[in-house]
Amino acid sequence: MISGTTSVYGIFGHPVEHTFSPGMHNAAFVKIKRDACYVPFAVGPRDLERAVRAIVPLGIRGLNITIPHKETIIPYLDELTDDARMIGAVNTIEVIRQRLIGHNTDGRGFLRSLREETGFRPKGKTILMVGSGGAARAVGFNLALSGAQTIVLCDLDVTKAKKLGRDIQNKTATGVKIVTPETLEKTAHAADCIINATPLGLRPGDPLPIPRHLIQRGQLVCDLVYNPLRTPLLRAARGRGAMTLPGIGMLLYQGVIAFEIWTGGEAPVKVMKDALTGQIKRRGK
Repeated sequence: MISGTTSVYGIFGHPVEHTFSPGMHNAAFVKIKRDACYVPFAVGPRDLERAVRAIVPLGIRGLNITIPHKETIIPYLDELTDDARMIGAVNTIEVIRQRLIGHNTDGRGFLRSLREETGFRPKGKTILMVGSGGAARAVGFNLALSGAQTIVLCDLDVTKAKKLGRDIQNKTATGVKIVTPETLEKTAHAADCIINATPLGLRPGDPLPIPRHLIQRGQLVCDLVYNPLRTPLLRAARGRGAMTLPGIGMLLYQGVIAFEIWTGGEAPVKVMKDALTGQIKRRGK
């Protein structure tokens, strides 16, 4: 029941119709019996500053931030956490005494998914990541901070990959190597973990982000694409004898961490996962 005492949380994005976050967070609020609701706000780029200025006057208690605002929202916030500043992007806002604090839970969500779902530890490992956009930045920095020995970046946009590589090397102790799709083979064979941080797999008929024959038995293959739940890359990896981690884990745990930031308590992870999985399956029909 929505009442005059209900706390409001939500998400700013454009478009925002595709988001699974309201179902996940509202299920969690119901589970912990919190008088709160989570709603989507369709905020276009031209309206972002005005929307941010309205957060405190409207009494919104916390927000997620999605495409295309993760970087452009930063100038309008009062403070950034260390991870958000290092990554250069914000996906969660915490409201404390009328101050807006920007967090980035994407990379931490990925690491928690790695730990909870596979037991994989990045320390001392070689990680091959295909793609160098926003998701790759969050994941790459958190892998580096967790002690990865080498991160290999592969992207058609070599300039973007080189920039991410420089940023990681300048701020962490992890080595970075840049390769192109044409020079990928040797690196792929040596990787302990392969991560798809591109959108490939979202649409039927997309090519695999990494050729099937380059995947080795015993490797861990992670796909940040979460819809469909079992992407063509994950199916190919299973066929090659590799371990797999679907993208729903990162989506789930970035939301879990945000929920815990807002509430100060433990999130009902199973309830959130069930709500998220159910939505994705229904959307996929």
